Order: sequence, then structure tokens, then C-alpha cells
Amino acid sequence: MINGLIREARPKQWAKNLLVFAAPGAAGELSNWPSLWRAVAAFVAFCMVSSGTYYWNDIHDVDADRHHPKKRSRPIAAGIVPIGVAKVVGTALLLGGVGLSFAITWKLAVVTAGYAVLTTSYSTVLKHVAVVDLVAVATGFVLRAIGGAVATDVRMSSWFVLVTSFGSLFIVTGKRYAELREYGDHAGAARSSLDDYTLGFLRIVLSVGVGATLLSYCIWAFETKEVSGSNGPFYELSIIPMATALLRYTLILEQGHGAAPEEIFLADRTLQVLGALWILVFGLGVYVG
Repeated sequence: MINGLIREARPKQWAKNLLVFAAPGAAGELSNWPSLWRAVAAFVAFCMVSSGTYYWNDIHDVDADRHHPKKRSRPIAAGIVPIGVAKVVGTALLLGGVGLSFAITWKLAVVTAGYAVLTTSYSTVLKHVAVVDLVAVATGFVLRAIGGAVATDVRMSSWFVLVTSFGSLFIVTGKRYAELREYGDHAGAARSSLDDYTLGFLRIVLSVGVGATLLSYCIWAFETKEVSGSNGPFYELSIIPMATALLRYTLILEQGHGAAPEEIFLADRTLQVLGALWILVFGLGVYVG
């Protein structure tokens, strides 16, 4: 059962919670031990809360998952983890994550609690409403970034919030786009909201998302350089790997992939190189100037 409990927590999804390091990292605060440990603790708190919501999502969807070709192998649906045990563990993870957040700062506790409410609402209601489901999932990513900022007491630029918001919308829409292409006429059976989407509509949203993300990032990069007083070209140069990564991911979507974004990032070497290059160039701007 232990293996089932771990699988149900979906540790692969914890990579999404790395967004908590975005705001303090961009502000150069991760080199300070107090900020670093607070960011790490916020990451752990979000991992606990997100895993708790996965438990309750699968408890709620257990009957539907048992008739799904892929989801029926999930530990709760497969009977590996009894529903009673899942309820106890899921609740403990939710309360533990919010409790850890409160130990850091009450502001982070508010954010993680809000994230738990949002994801629970998504699992029960919002995921069935087209467009609203996109915004709800994207908001979850934004809350992660906000959580890292409030945990380390870092001010978030308005343009940083827009980059996170539109970037999240782009990724989430890409996932729906890939799912619709993959499942075709049976898409509604896999995800009810897909019945309301068309490939043409999702392409429009993808175009808006990628364009708004790139524009917001460009303005944020120049704003960050001005605020920091940097004399180097690193913030501007970071636009190149960012733009290339966005275009690369768009190509991957058009090739019929992207239904599992975390797997794409773990498998595509080009995206990994671009990500490392972006971290290097932006890091030089933050720590070298």
C-alpha cells in the first residue's frame, strides 16, 4: 500500500510547485539563507496541499476513473488504496500543508488555503465548465508564484504577475489542445469540458497566450533591468531563450504532443537546454549585473 500512497500523491506533479522559487529567485533572494529556507518550506507546503487535493479529486472521481482506460490504474480507482485510508491521508496532507504555511507566515497560509479551495472547486465543479476550467488551472499556477513571494516577503512586479498568468494560460490551453487532438470524437469521455471546445478556438487562445506571455516578459525584463540598475545586457538577452522555448513548445503542440506538459519538459532535451540557458543568462543579470 505504501507504494500506492506515494503514487497517489503524484510526486511527478511536484515540479509545478517550483514556481514558488520564481519571485525570490528573480529578486536575488535565494542567496540569503532566511529567504531560501522559507522558499523551500513554501515548496514543501504546496507539495503537501497539492497532493492532498489529488487524493480528494480521485476519491470524488473514483467511479468514473474505474471506467477510464488510463485513470483506472490510479491507486484509489484500482483498489490499492482503500477510500477510507485515502480520506485520512488526503485530509492530513491538506491540513499539514496549510499548517506548515501558517508557521512561515499567515499570508502564505491564506494563499495555500485559497489554492486548496480552488483546486477542490475545480475537481468538483469548475473542470466541467469550458473556459472557466482553463482560468482555474492557470490561477493555481499564479497562486504558487504568489506563495513564493509572500513567503519570502518579495514584492511582485505587475508584469511578473502577467507573465505568470499568461504563461500558465498558454500551458493549460496547450494541454487541452493536445487532449482534444489525441481523443478526437471521444474527448468528452476523457474530460467533459472538451465537448465544448474546438481546435480552432483553442488555437486562438494559444496564440493570445503565447503572444501575451512574450510581450509581458519583454516588458518585465526591461523593467527589472531598470529597477536593479544593472549595466549588463543579461536581462535583455534572457528574452532570446524564453522566446525560443515558447515557440519550441508551440511546435510540440502542433506535432500532437503536450497532453502531459511535465512529461514533455522531462523528455525534450531542447526545452531543457533552453531552460538551463535562460536560468544562466537571467541569473547573470541578477547576481552579476
